[in-house]
Amino acid sequence: MSEENVKVAVRVRPFNGRERDRNAVLIIEMSGATTKIIDPSGSNEEKKFTFDYSYWSHDGCKDNGTGYFAPDTSSPNGKKFADQQKVFDELGVGVLNNAWEGYNSTLFAYGQTGSGKSWSMVGYDVNKGIVPLYCEQLFKGIEKKVAEGAKSQYEVTFTMLEIYNENCRDLLDSSGSKSALRVRQHPKSGFYADGLNETAVGSYQDIEQKMAEGTRNRTVASTKMNATSSRAHTIVCIKFVQKSVNDAGEEMAKTSEVNLVDLAGSERADSTGATGDRLKEGAAINQSLSSLGNCIAALADQASGKKTRVPYRNSVLTKLLKNALGGNSKTIMIAALSPADINYDETLSTLRYADRAKQIKCSAKVNEDPTAALIRELQEENEKLKAMLSSGKVDMSIMEGEDTADMTDEERAEMKKELEDEYKSMLEKNKKDMENMEAEFQKRLEEAKANSDYQSIAEINERKKTDPHLYNLNMDPMMTGRIIHFMNDDKEVIIGNGKAEGTDLVLRGGSIIDVHCKIMENNGVYTLETFPNAKTLRNGKSVTAETKTLKHHDRLVFGTTQFFVFCNPKDKSGCKVENPDFEMAQAEIATKSGGFDMSGQNKSRDEAILQQDLLEIMPGVEEANSISEALEKRKRFDLVIVSPEARGELTGRTEVMVKMTDIDTKHEWMWNRQIFLDRKCIMSEMFDKYEDGLEWQRPQDKDPFWEDPKADFHIGSVKMWLQSISYMIESSETLDITDFKGSPVGKMTIGVFPCDPKGKEFTDKDDKFVEDPNTLVGKNIDFKVKITNARGLPNKYTDVYCKYKVYLEDKYTQTKAVKDTTNPDYNHERVISLPGTQETVDFLKTGAFIVQIWGKQKDHKPKGGAKVKAGGTGGAGVHAVNTNQQRFDPEKVKYMMEVGALKKRQEKMELKLVHMRRMIEVAEEHHKRKVSTKLIKDIYHAPTNDQAEKCIALIPLEKGRKQ
Repeated sequence: MSEENVKVAVRVRPFNGRERDRNAVLIIEMSGATTKIIDPSGSNEEKKFTFDYSYWSHDGCKDNGTGYFAPDTSSPNGKKFADQQKVFDELGVGVLNNAWEGYNSTLFAYGQTGSGKSWSMVGYDVNKGIVPLYCEQLFKGIEKKVAEGAKSQYEVTFTMLEIYNENCRDLLDSSGSKSALRVRQHPKSGFYADGLNETAVGSYQDIEQKMAEGTRNRTVASTKMNATSSRAHTIVCIKFVQKSVNDAGEEMAKTSEVNLVDLAGSERADSTGATGDRLKEGAAINQSLSSLGNCIAALADQASGKKTRVPYRNSVLTKLLKNALGGNSKTIMIAALSPADINYDETLSTLRYADRAKQIKCSAKVNEDPTAALIRELQEENEKLKAMLSSGKVDMSIMEGEDTADMTDEERAEMKKELEDEYKSMLEKNKKDMENMEAEFQKRLEEAKANSDYQSIAEINERKKTDPHLYNLNMDPMMTGRIIHFMNDDKEVIIGNGKAEGTDLVLRGGSIIDVHCKIMENNGVYTLETFPNAKTLRNGKSVTAETKTLKHHDRLVFGTTQFFVFCNPKDKSGCKVENPDFEMAQAEIATKSGGFDMSGQNKSRDEAILQQDLLEIMPGVEEANSISEALEKRKRFDLVIVSPEARGELTGRTEVMVKMTDIDTKHEWMWNRQIFLDRKCIMSEMFDKYEDGLEWQRPQDKDPFWEDPKADFHIGSVKMWLQSISYMIESSETLDITDFKGSPVGKMTIGVFPCDPKGKEFTDKDDKFVEDPNTLVGKNIDFKVKITNARGLPNKYTDVYCKYKVYLEDKYTQTKAVKDTTNPDYNHERVISLPGTQETVDFLKTGAFIVQIWGKQKDHKPKGGAKVKAGGTGGAGVHAVNTNQQRFDPEKVKYMMEVGALKKRQEKMELKLVHMRRMIEVAEEHHKRKVSTKLIKDIYHAPTNDQAEKCIALIPLEKGRKQ
């Protein structure tokens, strides 16, 4: 048995086209095994991490003439550039050697979508990744052994599955079954996907064919809900068995299972978070990644000596990766890093994730046993299982190795019931394993080839060079081009959802109608014609009923999710785009249909993130509207761009949000990016079942279209500056209440007033005015917040209240709620006490606090039962854009405060002059030629007239004294 830590490698990719366009800033540095990330926010803070391998693949390479990118020795970074071969030599070769020795191995890639996971795992063209290089070398090794006269028999089998939303799907299932595979547990082999097809393969070409078949099946499913690919995990398992006869004449079987895992993108969560959404857990979109993180954390604690339960059972992914994470496997993790400042948060999160994983220890062993003994063990195990099930006594030994001490009786009972079901499945699995051991591998190989009707990849690639065709675009580059429809010799190609006879290209998804459109050919010229009510875009513009001539590399969108490119290799005369991709097609739609500037030039980091979110959410809004209409949910979705102040926040960046409106009641709800994406995925699944004629309705608490109509709604916000307090001057204003679009929805009377700790407001007599705010350092600063009333609010709200927090407060202070009025009176007062630190004073000079106005929405049902379509927003939907980012001008406020301070100084000077004049008058009355300096100072600095008069009254008493 070999115990060793999980090996962790990180790899940074080059800038992509979008990042180059916006002159992205490089935030990653590497030296040896050390990786450093630099905070681009302005602090330039650096964080360092050390891994087994740090691969610099950002720059320092060139095409060697074959299309392969090799190190460029003339480049400054040429010596440290890690090409595909180097990564394979240091990671893949170890996996290959483990396979020959009989060890299980796992290689999994982690990182956000677009960070380069697939580049390292699969690669492209001649730049092959670890998976194809491993497969090639494995079969070359087998061929070499056979050529050398080895008497061993070599068997290779292949499986490919996908985990999405906690459902496990066989990607090689040709039966058309849509049911998810059950994940069960075997006492010896651990967790497995029950019913997963294990296909015999005899060459690298066979594996390549199967991978293409599985990827195509994955793509077909994901085009119905285009965001699926980045949210699904893919596990490829290559099982390698070496059969030989030992010196005792026994047939031995040395078995190695290599799991190659491409994890779903570890996406950024919004600053506002999605924790409050009732469907967050139900959606289970990120449950597997969260569970994986929890398992890694628990295993890291175990490695440091802590006794911790590892929650493998919390997700399908962690069950299937149990051996890889701490069991019988040699494991490697490759973390893919984005080099751009726009992805700083996600990249830092990936580095921390990888840093924790390197502490995990695995105990791998050689899997070599006599074949006869293995068969005998399986037979004996089946007899035990039969006896156990007939007696009703369930053996809990399957849980050996897991800490069950803290399980409740209810959990144990539930586990027992689950195990009874799993034991029945074990009987079938053992029977199948015995049949596979006894069957001749060559016969299984022939059966696999006979059952495969997938067209050869080489043949397809050759046809693509000459024949006109359509191919799909997908947000995952590995899934682009997997769906291909050749025009052949047809004069007319009908595109629809398959419900009408004569459909040539069947597409499923939002807004695809029975007969959607057709492509016609005449003398080598292809034209596109759409049918009534069919939503089709060509190069970002909506296509009406008129015929459009198609050019080479035209981008076509059918419905809301089906992105395709038209290719006519014989006619490139009108080609304006060389290599269209999904992101380019999305940006084109945003520019032409939505009016957004999607160019990358001269954009800040926050603007670039906003643009990235727009590209991600826009198609989802279209799809949600089409699904709402199809399912008659009576909801409309609009894209909204909201500034921090409009969200009721002092800091942050402008974000993309989605507004859901109930068409009947006019209720509105605002969702942040993460809530919308999670819910949209559930909507897509509902629509998929609806299209298949299955039960798609969900109970109200799990319906992504449902929100509580009585829930509080954020009506608008008011920003109150505190600079007056830094001068100890009161400030009372009537300010606009602005909604999420920056539009005024009412007025609020609000003020801040200097006071003592008990709330007594200072007056001019108290003379608390300061000319320099820094004189407040070292003194307690107290002031009163007054929210008097709101006026002119929309009449669709009731139970209206305000909430706010000042400076470093953790909790919101809330006013009373006022019912059934557009002019609520609050008469709210509260004393704020702040320590007189330099930080506090600096905040008061330039800072503010925001008052949020909340209320409940009233029902506004249309008269006469008028019906309105839920969808049909057209183009990229209605985009409510917040224009209030400059409504509160800090310079203007500063100017107003300085004017106020100047006015205060002028009043005080005028008061001093009055006191001096009065002093001179009294002195002259008493014929005084001299007055003491102390008395003059007391009169000059007297804060009020009364105090000055008291001092002046002392002048006559000095008669007869020497001055």
